Amino acid sequence: MPVRLSAALILGLEALGILALAGWQVVALIGGDTDSAVSSIALIVLTLIGAVAVGAFGVATARGVSAGRSGGIVTQLLILSVALGAITGEWAAPAVAVLIALPAVVGLILLILAVRAAAPRRRDGDARGDVD
Repeated sequence: MPVRLSAALILGLEALGILALAGWQVVALIGGDTDSAVSSIALIVLTLIGAVAVGAFGVATARGVSAGRSGGIVTQLLILSVALGAITGEWAAPAVAVLIALPAVVGLILLILAVRAAAPRRRDGDARGDVD
């Protein structure tokens, strides 16, 4: 499987994970496990928008569109920042941080490799600065 399709698969799985998070938020809202219904609904809407965006990055990456790879890289960095937050603070959860960070690191590596694979190849003379 080409590296761009592997990267797109990771992004697609992450989009599904974000959708699952939105589902969890809906269950919490219905169960009354929230302080503010308005804030909960806004968070659910933003989570769904994020899932659609990450899914779109996955589709674009699969098609070889550079904007998909760029958006995917930003997504992986944002996920890594969430993982960093999971290992800091009063209720730090290192195991959760690892579970969050591992797919993001793999996705980031695959996306960077996909960017390199998509870059146009230079001729040897061009790389040395030689002019024909």
